Amino acid sequence: MTRFRPCIDLHNGQVKQIVGGTLRDDGTAPNENHVSQHEASWFAEKYRTDGLTGGHVIKLGPGNDDAARSALAAWPGGLQIGGGINHQNATEWLDAGASHVIVTSWLFDEKGALLPSRLDQMVQLIGRERLVIDLSCRRDGSSWYVAMNRWQTRTNVNIDLATLDRLSAYADEFLVHAADVEGLCQGVDLELVRLLGKWNGLPITYAGGAASMSDLEQVADASQGNVDITVGSALDLFGGDGITYQDLLDWNARQK
Repeated sequence: MTRFRPCIDLHNGQVKQIVGGTLRDDGTAPNENHVSQHEASWFAEKYRTDGLTGGHVIKLGPGNDDAARSALAAWPGGLQIGGGINHQNATEWLDAGASHVIVTSWLFDEKGALLPSRLDQMVQLIGRERLVIDLSCRRDGSSWYVAMNRWQTRTNVNIDLATLDRLSAYADEFLVHAADVEGLCQGVDLELVRLLGKWNGLPITYAGGAASMSDLEQVADASQGNVDITVGSALDLFGGDGITYQDLLDWNARQK
């Protein structure tokens, strides 16, 4: 059954909601929907109190390590961590309290070609049961391609059932941000959700575009209950007015 999974997005040490497609390395400031007055640990503690597991902390660039560590310490074993994860720091983040590490960019070379040897290396290091492969993507016509470097660089990996089959040998879960709709609060990419739902293999969490509770219902229907969802900018915890946190807790309670 489709359930809500929480998130904590970090940018420059603060909990923020950002329009995903506006992240750049050229110094241009991204479009921010919300900058929270609360620390990352405040959100993690709330998720822990309410028994929300399988959520993720994403470090969007440098300057976020301290905030991420505080969140993991507040909900040890309850949150995954992503953003700049590689073979040198994966074990460190697991030791800091992450249930899983989420990896994208390190799995590719600079031109966006997948490096299977790095998948093998990460699995040998931490085990597939502690690894989430991030397949966050951008749309190109009727296809979606994994995007790395904070969704700026398109890779050579397109998302289809064969790709999910192939990568599932290395991971415990997949995380998929639809970068083209991330932060826009204009609805989810239902075509992508349908594709992900057809697979019905490992757990998959979808993020991007949710604006109301009807979007959760659409994701549940389109994926046949096989895809979970994260809600960001529309959520009242993050300054939104489309979805309340209590609505999501009630939703999860009904899925049990």
